[in-house]
This record gives sequence, structure tokens and C-alpha cells, in this order.
Amino acid sequence: MKTICSILFLWFSLVGFVQSAPQTFSSSGSKVSLLELYTSEGCSSCPPAEGWLNNFQQDKRLWKEFIPVAFHVDYWNYIGWSDRFSSSVYSLRQKKYAAQNIVSAVYTPGVVLDGKEWRGWRFKRPLNLDKTKQVGRLTVDVDSDQVSSRFTTEQNNKQAFLNTVILGFDLTTVVQAGENKGKELQHDFVVLGYERKAMKKTKNGYSLSSKMPEQSEISEKKGLAVWVDYEDDFRPVQATGGWLEQ
Repeated sequence: MKTICSILFLWFSLVGFVQSAPQTFSSSGSKVSLLELYTSEGCSSCPPAEGWLNNFQQDKRLWKEFIPVAFHVDYWNYIGWSDRFSSSVYSLRQKKYAAQNIVSAVYTPGVVLDGKEWRGWRFKRPLNLDKTKQVGRLTVDVDSDQVSSRFTTEQNNKQAFLNTVILGFDLTTVVQAGENKGKELQHDFVVLGYERKAMKKTKNGYSLSSKMPEQSEISEKKGLAVWVDYEDDFRPVQATGGWLEQ
């Protein structure tokens, strides 16, 4: 019995070690684009946009040249179906984009690419990525629930903010009411946790150490997206991310 207990203890210890193994995500100095989708399970025109976004899991440029994130807004919850992934925080982010004239209106599905409204997805246009622009290197170290980030850049006369997002994949919802009643919706790149915090200025740029955002839902397959922006300007400057080991 003691032998069996010892083996089980060793096995669980090894599993815990693998789960908490540190990871590092890093961009080069070239710009990594952020692709934002504003969507809702209560919006009948959103499933095609989510299907388009979901396909990027297979794109070889994923994490290296661009990072997709799906913010589920809450302003359609009143029409019969409450989106379990939605948050007023995500709705407010989109509304601030509108206030800054980055998007023409608050609507779903709405796509923002590198801080600019982009409707090309409707016409199956390729993403217009600015890979030549040198903006600085963003490095993120993840150790258990701790996230340490460094942004090396010559631009350090503004207050920088770090945006940290936990992404969920292979999530399914069978909608029971509202515009999508009876549909089974497939979700990837879903924002399950989001925080935006001020970074500290350093000699070569900015840094920040903080905890992982709290998750609103559980996802077996997860990713991490991190990006930097400045002051009251939500337009992303640099981004990095990747798959989180389980």
C-alpha cells in the first residue's frame, strides 16, 4: 500500500510540475497585429464572423504575425438570450473605440484590426498586416498564475498599459432563445478573462509583474494574448501570445 501511495504521489507531483512549467512568449521588434472581433451569441449575423475567426487556428501566421481575440459584448443580452461569455467591460471597450472615432458605430459583428475598423472579412479579403513597422519587443514570462512582461522601446515618454487576455477554444453553446434559437455555436479565441494595467517605466521601456486575469468560464484548451497600448488610446502598439500549456 505504501508503494502504491508513493507512486501516486510521484505521479501527481509530476503532473503538477508539467502544468506549472514556466512559459515565455515574445515578439520580435516588428509589429504583431491584434485582430479584435466584437460579437454576441444573441446576434443572428455573428455566427459567420465567428466561423471566419475560428479558421485562424490553422493559419501559420498565428501568434507570430497576428493574434485574434473575440470580445463578447453584453448589449444584446436583453433580446432573449444572455451570452455567458459577455461582459460590460468588453462592450465599454468597443464604445471607447467609437468615442475615439476608431469605429463608425457600436455594432456586431464588428472587427478592429490594429486599432482600425476593418470590414474586409465580409468579402474574404486577406488581412492587411504591417509586418515591416518596428515598434519594440514585447516579452512575457508566465509562471503558474504570475505574468511578468517587458516592453523594450525607444518610446517611453507616455504612460504604457499592458492588456492581458486568457483565450478559450473549442467551446460550444446550444442557444435556447433569441435570434439564434436552436443553433449550436462554435467558439474559438473567446476572451475569458481580461485586465488592463499601467506599466512601470524603465531605462529601456516598460515592465509589469501581475497575476493572471480571473476566468469567467473553464476551457480545456487555452491561449494567452498580451498587448501594449498608451494612456487613453486603446489602439495596440505591440502584441505577443501563444498556447498555454495545461
